[in-house]
Amino acid sequence: MAGRIRAVLPASWFPLPAADGTSATPVLDAVLAGAGAAGAWLHGLLGSVASQARIGTASGVFLDGIAADFFGNNLQRLVAEGDTAFRARIKAALLLPLGTRAGMAEALRILTGRTPRIVEPWNTADTSGYGQATLGYGAAGAYGSLLLPFQVFVTAYRPDGSGIAQVAGYGTPPGGYGAGAIEYGTGAMIEGQVTDAAILATVANATAAGVTAWTAISN
Repeated sequence: MAGRIRAVLPASWFPLPAADGTSATPVLDAVLAGAGAAGAWLHGLLGSVASQARIGTASGVFLDGIAADFFGNNLQRLVAEGDTAFRARIKAALLLPLGTRAGMAEALRILTGRTPRIVEPWNTADTSGYGQATLGYGAAGAYGSLLLPFQVFVTAYRPDGSGIAQVAGYGTPPGGYGAGAIEYGTGAMIEGQVTDAAILATVANATAAGVTAWTAISN
């Protein structure tokens, strides 16, 4: 930027640099360097502003702002999640067919990384039937009922890696009654990148009007 300004100044006003490149106008060079630095900063800012206006090129907090504009608190950056991965999740969530079973399943998969179990009690594809190979107590199928219209049962799974910090799991050493890093826990103590509240909000956002989604959250 300083060079462009220097190039348009009348040649008769200031002596040109020597053959070895030594400047004969150090004071002028300093003034032009200041103006050039401001121009370079402004040029970079304009380029950055243009980049932040599109999902494909936005970065940092601007990408978080785009997610908030479209999804509110239902789609947030995970801990230590980079721009590339977060951008991919935003794009995947933009065109979800919300209000449908497929849309709900995909929204939860994007949020947690795990596919939920969805059972519609009046859908024989979920409940199966006696004598069918897709029905087994505790193994496959589910109880069905025509008395539960416009209702669905959703089992959403927390992301892998969730847990209670500084506390060992059941049967995991070191831990024993009155000794070691073990204690009684509750669901409220579980720490992870995705909260239970975010999972419930995602289900509510994907549920069609007039439908009740009974939701259970599991590890």
